[in-house]
Amino acid sequence: MKSPGVRILYIDDEENNLQAFKASFRRQYEIYTAISAAEGLKIIQNVDIQVIIADQKMPNTTGVEFFKSITETFPDPIRILLTGYTDIEVLADAINHGDIYRYITKPWNDLELHNSIKNAYDAYKAKIDLRNKIAELEKTNDELNRFIYSISHELRAPLVSVIGIVGLVKMEGLYNSSGEYWSLIETCSSKLDYYIQKTLQYYKNNKTTADHTPVDFKKLVAELIEVYAYTDRETQFTVNVNQPTPFIGDLFRIEVILGNLISNAIKYQKITELNKKVNIDVEVNKEAVQISISDNGMGILNEHLEKIFTQFFKSKIHHGSGLGLFIVKEALNKIGGRIAVSSDLDHGTTFKITIPNAK
Repeated sequence: MKSPGVRILYIDDEENNLQAFKASFRRQYEIYTAISAAEGLKIIQNVDIQVIIADQKMPNTTGVEFFKSITETFPDPIRILLTGYTDIEVLADAINHGDIYRYITKPWNDLELHNSIKNAYDAYKAKIDLRNKIAELEKTNDELNRFIYSISHELRAPLVSVIGIVGLVKMEGLYNSSGEYWSLIETCSSKLDYYIQKTLQYYKNNKTTADHTPVDFKKLVAELIEVYAYTDRETQFTVNVNQPTPFIGDLFRIEVILGNLISNAIKYQKITELNKKVNIDVEVNKEAVQISISDNGMGILNEHLEKIFTQFFKSKIHHGSGLGLFIVKEALNKIGGRIAVSSDLDHGTTFKITIPNAK
């Protein structure tokens, strides 16, 4: 019984072999034959072939050379090599460069060749199924990312309004009459806004391609401190920026990286600490920028240092979304950067990052 839709191409420079192959397998498969590699290529260009069988020894070319020549243009068909002799170097070359599924010695055994064709077609179906599933997963993932991005924007708009209203209540002097409730609204709204911002950063980091522009680190660090320092006005910042040479980099991702690290340095200070400090050192050269951000805050347990860049990792003493440092690591990966961390529990943490200069 012929297997529906299974199209086999056999290439051999001996007409007798082509006829014998066709006679043996035409009832099971849809058979195409070619007396040369050039003729075989024409068939592949016009017919959706699933399994290609080629003789190794042919005029002008070999089976391995033919398979090599079509690997990029026609990657899907499964390849079987027929050879009248066993040459280990040829077979190794076939497997390494010709993407050969298997080889069979001539003269072939009909049952052995039939089983090889059947297994090759199963491999072909598995390859196509896998590619379709990957495409489907990518489509689903893309749709999910768009959904998250859309929802995050929709949530943030009214949330910013609520935070603004709380600010107006403070300004109008109405805060004291129900201060505890207003404070609760402000805290919860700010926390939700923080989570939404991290979600948007994660989405943009995954979707945005690198955009290299000049980066002024003195200006950037000052702007980020102004953005995040409002959460704790008691924190004292010491900033040293040495940028004797221009730096070209992905401003969006660098801003995300530094913003998250500065935010954490402020957030994880000890409540009882009277002298809260954050030190930021930036050193730029032609090859890269070296940035160190250190604090005298809570510190991190040694056993947690390898986990802090994991998505959603949260320790019992550090409350947060579990996204900030994960996003930092992902953003650095996108731009070829590196990060190292050292920490002394109850004494503070230091993050050191290196980002290549794309100049």
